[in-house]
Amino acid sequence: MSQVVVTFYKFVKLPDFAEKRYPLLLHCEAQGIRGTILLAAEGINGTIAGSRQAIDSVLSFLRSDPRLVDLEHKESYADSPPFDRMKVRLKKEIVTLGLPQIDPSDRVGTYVSPKEWNELISDPEVTIIDTRNDYEVSIGSFKGAQNPKTASFRQFPDYVRSDLNPSKHKKVALFCTGGIRCEKATSFMMAQGFQEVYHLKGGILKYLEEIPPEESLWEGECFVFDQRVALREGLEIGTHEMCPSCGHPISEADKTSPHYQENVSCPYCCDRPV
Repeated sequence: MSQVVVTFYKFVKLPDFAEKRYPLLLHCEAQGIRGTILLAAEGINGTIAGSRQAIDSVLSFLRSDPRLVDLEHKESYADSPPFDRMKVRLKKEIVTLGLPQIDPSDRVGTYVSPKEWNELISDPEVTIIDTRNDYEVSIGSFKGAQNPKTASFRQFPDYVRSDLNPSKHKKVALFCTGGIRCEKATSFMMAQGFQEVYHLKGGILKYLEEIPPEESLWEGECFVFDQRVALREGLEIGTHEMCPSCGHPISEADKTSPHYQENVSCPYCCDRPV
């Protein structure tokens, strides 16, 4: 049975986030939903999958809270359930930057729609930054984007402090998978004195959904955090698989490496101690 896969997030003050956990978990389980939802004082972040009816029910349940009435979501599809179970977790942050004083519900950069994105990143005065982790960037990114080479989002502030300067990088465009990391990153950068900070609304997934391949400036595939591994234009499932040992996405070319052993290791983890 085809599964509707929904991603959503919203930075909004939720001081009672812990009280929302069990009612939300029970509702999701009653609908046969699988996936993960994170709750924190700064908001909500989730990726879930289920039938059309079940997904609609959960979204209605979430939006019954006046603070989430305008919760936006993105949809894609999978031939089989991309998650094994349902989890609702309480966190300090819905996306971990490690700087609790950064509050995107107070101030963020300028949202740019997918249709406006190409024009923005084609401007030679704009510095384009991929806020995702290095292993994600390795399988696809926007043409001309800088790779901070981070292993986790926590390292992004160090990259900004060491490699970027508000007086030199006057226009900055950030992007990520679904929009949440680049949105929080814009809040951090504005606190560091950057003035013109833009971010792709809806992230790469919204761009791949809306922009035709012949107009796309995206190169490669987009890593996703579920069993589909990667998506491409039109949100079609990509060609990458996931190494069961280290979790790194592996391509058909990776499989030709002498360091690749099916279901054992890949070129990215072959030298790791057992």
